[in-house]
Amino acid sequence: MRIINIIGHSNSGKTTMITKLVPLLARVATVATIKHMGHHIWELPKGKDTTVHFEGGAIATTGIDAEKAVMSLRTMDVYEILDFYAWKGYEYAVVEGFKEEGFSCVVLGDLAAKNVVMRDANAEEVFAMRDQFDVYVPKNR
Repeated sequence: MRIINIIGHSNSGKTTMITKLVPLLARVATVATIKHMGHHIWELPKGKDTTVHFEGGAIATTGIDAEKAVMSLRTMDVYEILDFYAWKGYEYAVVEGFKEEGFSCVVLGDLAAKNVVMRDANAEEVFAMRDQFDVYVPKNR
C-alpha cells in the first residue's frame, strides 16, 4: 500500500486537494483516507447504541446501515490504522496532516518537511506521480 501524505498549514488546500485526488485514485485502485483532526474532537452521537458501547469500554464499535459502516476505535495511533488498511489490501492510503511522521508527502505552501515528493502540486500531478510515494509495510507490533 502506498501512502500519499498531504501536508501544509491550516487553510492551505489540503482537504480540497484530497477531495480531487481520491476520485482519480479510486478509478484505478482501492483508496482509504486518514485525517489528522488536530484541534477538534470527533463527537460520537450522544445516547446512540454504538456510543454507549464505546463509553462502556469496547475497544471498537461499528454501526452498519443500508449504505455504510461507521467504526470507532480506541486508538490514536496512525500506524494501527495503516496496518488495518494494509491488512485489508487497500492500494493507497491518502493521509492528511501527519507532518511529524515522515511519510512521503506533498507539501502545500511553505511548510518545512522531510521526504517531500512534490510541492504545491495539483491533484492531477499527484495522481501522475502516485507510484513515487513510499510503500507502507506493516511492522510486527
